Amino acid sequence: MWQLAVELTNSKPEEALLLTQRSLLLAQKIKYVAGESRALAVLANTFLNLGNYPKALEYNLQRLKIEEKRNIPTNLASVLMNTGIVYVMEEDYENALLYYRKSDSVIQQYQVADYDYNINVNKGDVFDKLNHLDSAYHYYYRSLQIAREQQNDDFTGASMTGLAHYYRKSNLFDSAAQYYHNAIHHLQKANDDLITCEAALGLAKLFQQYAKSDSALFYASYSNNIARKSGFASEQLKSSDFLKTFYREQRNIDSAFHYYNTVLVLNDSINNKNRLRDIQFITINEQMRQLQLEEEKLAAKEERRQQLQMLFIAIFIPGFFLITLLLSRIRIPIRLIKIMGILSLLIFFEFLTLLLHPTVKEFTHHTPVFEIMIFVGIAAVLIPTHHRIEHWLIEKLLRNRERLAGEEQKIRIKQSKIKLQLNPDDKNEKPE
Repeated sequence: MWQLAVELTNSKPEEALLLTQRSLLLAQKIKYVAGESRALAVLANTFLNLGNYPKALEYNLQRLKIEEKRNIPTNLASVLMNTGIVYVMEEDYENALLYYRKSDSVIQQYQVADYDYNINVNKGDVFDKLNHLDSAYHYYYRSLQIAREQQNDDFTGASMTGLAHYYRKSNLFDSAAQYYHNAIHHLQKANDDLITCEAALGLAKLFQQYAKSDSALFYASYSNNIARKSGFASEQLKSSDFLKTFYREQRNIDSAFHYYNTVLVLNDSINNKNRLRDIQFITINEQMRQLQLEEEKLAAKEERRQQLQMLFIAIFIPGFFLITLLLSRIRIPIRLIKIMGILSLLIFFEFLTLLLHPTVKEFTHHTPVFEIMIFVGIAAVLIPTHHRIEHWLIEKLLRNRERLAGEEQKIRIKQSKIKLQLNPDDKNEKPE
């Protein structure tokens, strides 16, 4: 279910969320921790893509609680990094950096090479947004080295774009222009239109900074066209806002007015999408709540069934003991009494284990050694008690047998006397 949800995340996010919620509930029901973690990851990523950052953060933190106990470095590094990404989207860069550092610590300690590039480029991005330029350069450069080792054009282009931002902010025109051009070349090969828009707009800002108007206009328009064709409204808004300011400074009123209107339309479109998205979230949350209610009803039904079974066992145990007592009034082998006593003890002990195990587990904080010690202590009390009861029962059985034998003997003697009175000729016969 969660794999299917991943495939539907972009095309049918509502269906993907409901599928993943079912996957999560099923994993929780069957105590499948790996499946629960995976489902929470898909929920977090889907909500992140939809722009619901609080929900994405909520599910990432739930997954973090699970992965902190599983001791799987790859998963722990991933969820810590994803949590940092959510904070970046919320523009809470200090918390983002906190989780990135935790993730980096796990990656370095356990040599999680798969995420080495990601953590460096992400830390470079945060330091760039915080204008800590030296740190931004350090991590962007490390990410570029890793990308070149992997011969990955997409990674190489992203890292070069970050370094180009650093050189632009450091007023190093030649280095910035070189890195922007190289970044665009690699990003085009990787078909990464989103970061291409960012790199082209950065190059436009660089040329404007050095009063190269024609080049600034070319790359800003290039970024705007790619964003419009690819449907990146936020990137189109950024480039349109740049072009609006650019034409206004050039006193090109018509073009400035055109992009002014474009900015207004894009803002309205984005705001409308946000409002529709909020309504969509309300609908999704209600559907997920209904799924949760259905699962709770099934859980309540199952709990009721188990409670009835426990009640039956609780009634059966004293009933079984009473049956044993009643059997002592008739002629049955002592061995049978012992077997029934052992069975009653085993049933009673298992019943106590079922009844007390959840409480003991919580009391001992899931520590097996302490759990065993507690149950051994219970057994140490029950076994001697069982032996005493067994001895008492056998003694009672023997007394009952002697009493019954005596009564039977008296009855036979009485019957013999009556027989002699009725048949005097038989008085020389020896009574049985």
